Amino acid sequence: ANLLEAVEEGGVWRLYGTKFFCSATHADYCIITAKPKGSEKVALFVLPSWLPGDKEKEIRNGFTIDRIKWKMGTSELTTGELTFNGAVAYPVGPLDKGVANVVGIVLTYSRLTVGLSAAASMTRAVREARKYADLREAFGLKIGQFPMVAGQLAAIDHTAKRTTAGAFKLYRDFLALEGGLKGGLTNDEPEAARKKRFDIRELIMLQKLAASWDCTDVIRMAMSIFGGHGVMEDFSSLPRLYRDAAINELWEGPRNVLLTQMHRDLQRVADWYKPADFIENNLAGLDEARRRDLAKEMTELLSHSDLFHLDEKTIEICRRWDAFCHNFFHAYQDLALQEVEKV
Repeated sequence: ANLLEAVEEGGVWRLYGTKFFCSATHADYCIITAKPKGSEKVALFVLPSWLPGDKEKEIRNGFTIDRIKWKMGTSELTTGELTFNGAVAYPVGPLDKGVANVVGIVLTYSRLTVGLSAAASMTRAVREARKYADLREAFGLKIGQFPMVAGQLAAIDHTAKRTTAGAFKLYRDFLALEGGLKGGLTNDEPEAARKKRFDIRELIMLQKLAASWDCTDVIRMAMSIFGGHGVMEDFSSLPRLYRDAAINELWEGPRNVLLTQMHRDLQRVADWYKPADFIENNLAGLDEARRRDLAKEMTELLSHSDLFHLDEKTIEICRRWDAFCHNFFHAYQDLALQEVEKV
């Protein structure tokens, strides 16, 4: 529920009410949603933390920070509970398109950065684990010489590399998107452009889902190579990276929300964008038989009406859809890595 109310007073919009979750409360500006008075629609606003000349005086723009959340990770990025009492804010886009704009533009861009963050954290974790394995000795051998450890290092190294390659490929295509991000699914472009925009939208959600999940797995495996030192806060950065990675799994939409959203999105466009075409456009370099199998499975999963009925069939469809999304995006990442390795 959006409990924040926006009231236009003398040509200036002011916000009244509370927000239970506000991230980056130390920032000079924030993007915030609120309901204009008398409307059930949600609008999007930009809100400066300080009005001109007030930052030096430590006078905030009509709001108080009531409580800083005690969360397990990203501690340097403060999350708090705020109360607004006439804070000056400025509308962004039409007042009835706040949800579409915050999801289609703000959250989409933020989700894109989660993929890059995951790639960076994995790369750091693998580097730390490899250096430790080259240093630590047990039973007369460097632990990196044990086949079990060598295999684990190779596995997490591959995951880090494919995540990095996939993140940069997706970011490249995002930057090339003509007209930038838009709120919601639109019909004001040629079909080819609509499909490309839709691809980027879904791939960003898929990356957020897969990369954030893989990140905790990679860091946990890296920690295990350190043994007891892996959980010592004063020995390496891995415990902090692990806590931050767990936050990124939930950041900008937990996995169940994203899985459901993608299922609905792909059903909504089925009349002009078939599953086989979606597979073909995004996994063009994949083996033809595997593309055919993925298209067949995707079509079957999307034929299920929705993911909201609590019955055995829907539960099984949900399980398969979760696995399918990870398999699909891992294939996308592997193709991106192959592209890099050919250079």
